[in-house]
Formats: sequence, structure tokens, C-alpha cells
Amino acid sequence: MKTSPQTRCLALVAACMALAAGAHAAAPLSATASDPAALKWMLGAPPPADKIIRFDDGSYFNFPQLRWSVSHFRQLMPTVEVSRGLRAPVPLPRALRKDIDSLRFTPLGANETMTWEQSLGANYTDGIVVLHRGRIVYERYFGVLKESGQHGAMSVTKSLMGTIGAALVAQGKLDPGKKVAEYVPELAASAFGDATVHQVLDMTTGLKFSEDYADPKAEVWQHAAAGSPLPKPKDYTGPRSYFEYLQTVQHEGRHGEAFGYRTVNSDVLGWIIARVTGQNVNAYLSEHIWQKLGAEQDAYMTVDSTGTPFAGGGLNAGLRDLARFGEMLRNDGRYNGQQILPKAAVDDIRRGGDKQLFAKGGYDLLKGWSYRDMWWVTHNDHGAYMARGVYGQRIYIDPKAEMVIVRFASTPTAANAANDPTTTPAFEALGKLLLAKPK
Repeated sequence: MKTSPQTRCLALVAACMALAAGAHAAAPLSATASDPAALKWMLGAPPPADKIIRFDDGSYFNFPQLRWSVSHFRQLMPTVEVSRGLRAPVPLPRALRKDIDSLRFTPLGANETMTWEQSLGANYTDGIVVLHRGRIVYERYFGVLKESGQHGAMSVTKSLMGTIGAALVAQGKLDPGKKVAEYVPELAASAFGDATVHQVLDMTTGLKFSEDYADPKAEVWQHAAAGSPLPKPKDYTGPRSYFEYLQTVQHEGRHGEAFGYRTVNSDVLGWIIARVTGQNVNAYLSEHIWQKLGAEQDAYMTVDSTGTPFAGGGLNAGLRDLARFGEMLRNDGRYNGQQILPKAAVDDIRRGGDKQLFAKGGYDLLKGWSYRDMWWVTHNDHGAYMARGVYGQRIYIDPKAEMVIVRFASTPTAANAANDPTTTPAFEALGKLLLAKPK
């Protein structure tokens, strides 16, 4: 499929849109062979011509260049800050364990086991941290991601937006039963107008919106073109921002009948949050969560040509700061000596959504799961739930094992179905180890 530079320039948007869609075929290069540090992308003043990665020609989103780009989005495109404030960061205590790398598990559909350490390469891991009872028990970085760096969280962003939405509901500031148009009248004529906030949060809206990357006419590319911060072609007549695009989305099917993962729901939620709170999502996230967590780094979000943060996948953050966020949820919304989120909001996420509606989404590797407040809920015997982003991004919270895992990655295939067979059983096995052998 060929697309114009103007459309490809927001390939990041498209990549974050569908967990089930893959933008790339499996790459021949292993994690070691595609190591962005070893390949020396963007080194020099200027870099050699064959080592330059650009935003405007779409090369930043080719594999293996992608492995460098995900740790340098701010260098390539406009962003807006999620400030950590001016206070000293809250330290995370450390109690590193030596028995994790050798942990063995069996990937889904496989007959042979692999070790935790082998899974890191299999999943093109850029960085991973594990908290147990609030202490760092495991932390590693690869490629060009450093402790002081930020990495694209992709659709993990959605789960942070969903968490804010659930908190506003718990605080009585957002009514989940109200129609979207009551909060955003501009969406009255769109498919979102008669959907409820609850349906947006759980992605059970009936929308004419295809996220098939192989189809150049799919709506996903129209959304990408609208959200591109680059100048539009002279003959371009479509919407020029995220908010403009949302007003064009039409009905297909009925709301509330099935789960359908579509990033535009998160964009709508971002708009609702902005209307209810009077703050764009980056500012709200900063004031009400990031600063209260005692984050050690500012985060940032990519934006469209009007400066609107991409609520569906634009967050970039430090690894340990997302671990702090996960630890807050594990502790019922409490962290750093204060109740940051209402416990009721966390309880609502953990309960999960409608399993029957989720089953209609066709996620064969996630049988028995559900989707609630933009979180993926496993309903396993540990009560685990997960934030998932394309190319391998994860926040995994295991309440029974008192464990939080955050992973950044840059797999050659966008679809999470490509790494779920090693990711899910690895995380579950580590939860069992920490539960059986706490230290």
C-alpha cells in the first residue's frame, strides 16, 4: 500500500489505533540485529545520509528505524508537556532479585519453555521495570532508551485517559449515562452524539470506522491525515484536526451491542474531559496525577496542528513514572501519602466490563477477558488488568501478587497478538513467583 507523506507523517496515530491490526510484516532482523544503538541512527552533526530518520517522509516509522524513533518522538514532532512540577521526585525503593531472569514459562501455543530473559529479546524490549510491594525488584534498559529517557506509550495512553474518566465519574463530575452530545454539542450530528459516556469508556459504540491498515480507503488513514501536524496538501479538503475529524464519524451498527476497539473513542473521551474540567488532558494529567505521584520526569504528548493532545496514543513517559502510576492503582488510588484517585474509580476498573460484549470483538488470545474504562481486564485468579499499546507497550497490575510491570518495546509488528503468546504467560509466571517466594 502506498500513501502520501502527508498521510504517513502521522503513522504514529495509525499505529496506536488498533491492537488487532498490524502495519508491518514480520521483520527479518532480531532484537540484537535491530538494536538502534548498534545501528547508530541519527549520530553525527549531521548524521550520514543513510542514518538520518525523518518525520515528514515517514521513515521514522519504518522498521528498524522505529526502534530509535519511539525513544525520540519529541525530537521529530510537536508535543505538549505533562509537567511533573517543581517538587523533588518521590523515590522508589529497590530490592533487586536475581531469580527473575531464569524464570521459565511456556508461551501460548508452544510445547517448549523459555526464560524470562529470553522473552525480553523475543519481544524487542526497550525497557522493563517490575515493582513488588512498591519496591523495584527488576529493571533493565536496552537500545537507546535510558533511565532518564521517555518512550512512546502508544495506546497505553488510552488507559490513563480511561482512568481519568472513571475518576470524574466517581467524583460526580461526569455522568456515564448521559449522551456525549450533552457534553460536546459539536458531536450531536456524528455517531457519537447519541452514544453514552459509558459506551465510549468501554468502546461499545457502533461506528463506521475501519482500522484496516491494508486498506488505503480505511477511515484510519483519514483520521491520521486530519491529525497530522504537517501542512496539508493544497488539494486537501478534509478535516484538519482531531476534533474536526470526530464530527465526521458516522453510525454503523448500534451502540452497546459489541466491543469494538477504535481509537476515536479515546479522542472523544479526551474532548469530554477537556469540557468537564476546563483543561486539556495533558494539563489535567499533570495537575491531578503526575505531580501528585512525585514523578521523576516530565512526560509529554504529541499534538495535532491546533495543539490538541492525542488522547488515543500520544503519551511519552519515563518507565518508572508509569510504574508509579500502576502502583497507585494497585493501592486503590492512594500513593505518596495521599488519595490521588477515588477508590471507587479503581474498583470500577478492576471489576471489568461485559464479557459477552468483549467476546464479539474477536480476540482469540484473550478469551474470558473484558474491557472497562479503557483497561483490558484478564479476570484471571490474580485479578490482573492491563494497559496495552501497539509494538509491545504494557502496564500490568497483579493485585494478588502485589506486582506492577511496565514494559516499553519496539516490536516489528504492531499487533499485540504477535507478542501476547510470550507476554501474557511471562507476566503471569512472574506473578506466581513473587506470590510464592516474596522477599
